[in-house]
Amino acid sequence: MGFITRFLVFMSLFTGLVSGFALQKLPIIQFDEGYTHLFGDQNLIVHRDGKSVRLTLDERTGSGFVSNDIYLHGFFSSSIKLPADYSAGVVIAFYLSNGDLYEKNHDEIDFEFLGNIRGKEWRIQTNIYGNGSTHLGREERYNLWFDPTEDFHQYSILWSLSHIIFYVDNVPIREVKRTAAMGGDFPAKPMSLYATIWDGSKWATDGGKYGVNYKYAPYVARFTDLILHGCAVDPTEKFPSCEDEAVENLQLASEITESQRNKMEIFRQKHMTYSYCYDHMRYKVVLSECVVNPAEAKRLRVYDPVTFGGIPRGHRRGKHRSRSRLAGTESI
Repeated sequence: MGFITRFLVFMSLFTGLVSGFALQKLPIIQFDEGYTHLFGDQNLIVHRDGKSVRLTLDERTGSGFVSNDIYLHGFFSSSIKLPADYSAGVVIAFYLSNGDLYEKNHDEIDFEFLGNIRGKEWRIQTNIYGNGSTHLGREERYNLWFDPTEDFHQYSILWSLSHIIFYVDNVPIREVKRTAAMGGDFPAKPMSLYATIWDGSKWATDGGKYGVNYKYAPYVARFTDLILHGCAVDPTEKFPSCEDEAVENLQLASEITESQRNKMEIFRQKHMTYSYCYDHMRYKVVLSECVVNPAEAKRLRVYDPVTFGGIPRGHRRGKHRSRSRLAGTESI
């Protein structure tokens, strides 16, 4: 499917789908239609139906895949089932990045799933970077209202010119609004979509207290219901852009309804365990976009300090990208 055809499909599907949360009606794609093998040799397995993928971490390597196209805004989603049992130190990431194109001033929008010791639940971390602002992490962490190892659950990112919204099972859990004061800290350059599993022993669980124990390997993350729906651009263009109608439709899609906002507030009250806006150890001055809620600040003080780590530099399109035929195919 050529660039012009993909853009016309993008436009036709977005038109009329932006009221409420009709984005969930967007089409699911075949793996080979939208993605290619990034790294991990045979640790990436594509299901026979072509729509589901298994990523594995073992003593040899992790694994990952990357979108074929580069996008300037869009809606990106997958249903994911996380590894069960002991998973300390394991990190599974579903994220947008352009670190392969802009090594010193890259943008990033992250979902990261952080494993845990037996008997303790997985945590989710969201984060954004803009223009290489990695010294200003905007992390939030949450628990979930379900066991993410028992079944598939949908995790989605909506990225528009002015908003970034993270969803879990169609419930918005975080909204980032672009402000003038943020400047280049808001992701604004074209990015690829990545999914990876890797060893984050140095930081992911209790600040590195518990690392990956390969006695329990292989660790397997399963991905299905892949939605890759954005404004694909040519990275060789000096100033890539989307058509005005596409921009307007994304703006409409980023408007959270009153019902969605109520669900988001309930989620954050019950399940958020960390927000950079209340981390006075890292930030003596609260970042400009933060809206401080005294009750929320008091509640979050009960949680232990957290340690952060970044996605490895090697997990980039240009470093380990392999042809998709290298990935195995079997029933998962």
